Amino acid sequence: QVQLVESGGGLVQSGGSLRLSCAATGRTFSRYTMAWFRQAPGKERDFVAHIRTGGSTYYTDSVKGRFTISRDNAKNTVYLQMNSLNPMDTAVYYCAAAYYGGTYYTRHEYSYWGQGTQVTVSS
Repeated sequence: QVQLVESGGGLVQSGGSLRLSCAATGRTFSRYTMAWFRQAPGKERDFVAHIRTGGSTYYTDSVKGRFTISRDNAKNTVYLQMNSLNPMDTAVYYCAAAYYGGTYYTRHEYSYWGQGTQVTVSS
């Protein structure tokens, strides 16, 4: 069982930066692929980025070059550094963990979810 708690959301101006954190419980954090998803009002929950157990990463096209996902297995924490934010990035951001999966791009592959943290980017 894994419990996830996100933090670091807030209000930022367009062009600004935020760093989200997701703290996980459990002794097997390093064995999980970790991901960030986001959900804007009235829209589906969309994939943002993932980091696999070996450290490889993947990003959705709209955030490539602006967002960086990383993990610290010693701290059971995954991060999402978000730079050059724009109003289209406004959403609730969710951390997720998957033990088994395939592409790790779809939310159905993730068994554990945090409660979400709000990111609002003003123009």
